[in-house]
Amino acid sequence: MRRPLPRALLVGLWLAAPTLAMQASRAEESTQVFDLASTQTTTLRDTTQAAPEKAAPEPDQPAVLTPAPILIEPPSPSLAPALDARIPLREPAPGTDLATALKQALDDLAREPMRTLAARRERDAIMAFYAARAHAPLWIDKEAGTKDVWTPAAHAVLSRLEHADEDGLALKPGSLPVLNASTDASRAATDVALSLAVVAYGRQASGSRIDPQSIDRLITEKPEVADPARILSTVSTALDADAALRGFNPTQAGYLALREKLIEVRREKPRSIDRIAAGPTLKPGMQDPRVPLIRARFGLDAQPLANTADDLLYDTRVASAVADFQRSSGLPASGQLTTRTVSALSGGDPARLEAEIIANMERWRWRARGEAAERIEVNIPDYSVRVFRDNAQFYKAQVIVGKPANPTPVFSNRMQFIEVNPYWNVPDSIIRKEMMPKLAQDPAYLQKLGYEVSKAPNGRMIVRQPPGERNALGRIKFMFPNQHAVYLHDTPTRALFANVTRAYSHGCVRLDQPFKFAEVVLGAENGWTEDRVRKLIGGRNQAILLPRTIDIHIGYYTAFVDETGKLQLREDIYGHSARVRAALGLAL
Repeated sequence: MRRPLPRALLVGLWLAAPTLAMQASRAEESTQVFDLASTQTTTLRDTTQAAPEKAAPEPDQPAVLTPAPILIEPPSPSLAPALDARIPLREPAPGTDLATALKQALDDLAREPMRTLAARRERDAIMAFYAARAHAPLWIDKEAGTKDVWTPAAHAVLSRLEHADEDGLALKPGSLPVLNASTDASRAATDVALSLAVVAYGRQASGSRIDPQSIDRLITEKPEVADPARILSTVSTALDADAALRGFNPTQAGYLALREKLIEVRREKPRSIDRIAAGPTLKPGMQDPRVPLIRARFGLDAQPLANTADDLLYDTRVASAVADFQRSSGLPASGQLTTRTVSALSGGDPARLEAEIIANMERWRWRARGEAAERIEVNIPDYSVRVFRDNAQFYKAQVIVGKPANPTPVFSNRMQFIEVNPYWNVPDSIIRKEMMPKLAQDPAYLQKLGYEVSKAPNGRMIVRQPPGERNALGRIKFMFPNQHAVYLHDTPTRALFANVTRAYSHGCVRLDQPFKFAEVVLGAENGWTEDRVRKLIGGRNQAILLPRTIDIHIGYYTAFVDETGKLQLREDIYGHSARVRAALGLAL
């Protein structure tokens, strides 16, 4: 067996790739790679061979597409096991008519028209499953030697199917059987119908309803949709069939918290509330007759107000309560009573809130099941990054994400290393749209700004910005090689972090506190404090390997439950949530 290359060497090759086209004039440049695991430093010098031409990514991304991702864990095994010995086989008793009835029920099913290829495949898989069992029933056992009865698993899964809406699932109306059949033919039909419903639940729960790429091509999470044979064999043989079937839903804490909120929203009866009248935007210090109602809405006064001058004052206490409400509702937390805030305070459509929760639950189905106790999570609509250790939030900071015209992709990967004093390889699109017009006016434009310019063998212009205080990537970037050529990085335009809405980049994620973030992912316990990383500023381009790779999830959640248990809503900046609701037929 071939031994894999050391991670330090692979990272060095990664870092060297974007600079190969410039190396004829820069033969003495080198990159240092710090490997925390081996405490060794590897120096990799530039070669003299030119790099092959590569397609440019979106703006604000490296100009040269990445090589194949390094040290990425192999995909998890398929969730579609073959029909083999793992499937429980029960031969029917000699002379029984039930197996014949089951075969007839399946023949009837085979003649039913199926509207989609996926539906035909599900049907064929279920028929193959029964055929492998010699058409023995799946949900019926013999009791007292003569009486056919439904297994405990049948009753358990039927109960779970009846509560499918608790997980935001929508089974076909009228698809659930009633367990009261009395003849072989009706029992066989019911057995098959229950299997069909169980498979429909399991596949919906594992993400079959929506192809993420149909929502946006930059969503490259891929749900592991369970195979019908695996669903049937797992559920029918489980000691707790209810839990086994429900287990095809996501198990992450974020999903489970939304599930509880969905049940809570449905349980609460709609309450009658006084609508707040439209009017001018209110700021602290202003007076308005609507203020007493706003105070009452937030419970700021125990007794009804008498509409005195003080009672009409929109003071800082009211403004603070309004800001908290805006923040939890996905509105700019200005503390001012705006038209959008008045609309939100006056109620809104409960069905719309329910639909938003379900749409976010659906997006959780796209991620791989389970989550590492140590992980990094970026939530694009929340403009935040969080680091978890032992499944508890350890660190949180603000981020800037891609603007709607250049959205940040949604995907998962593993963070590998940090690059200090990075070069910025200018994307072809920025060269073409922004730099070429200025070069036409001033041929020395790029040199005056300190950019390095060269030509690829095919004549294509290559532009890169050397490390420095004006570098578009700032002083540091965090690498998890991926198909999108997207990463986390510093930025010289730090004033933008003061804004509530922070969708300004060309796709990458800009960090508010990059050196503190470096300390968190490298580990102060490993000697990499924020101050130590800062001391590398201004030197040569260097890479620091993480002591261990860390899962990173760049997600898109417009509804989530915060650490206090409160439901938070955020603006749907890319329209992903609206498209998911539409695909599921939910309230828009």
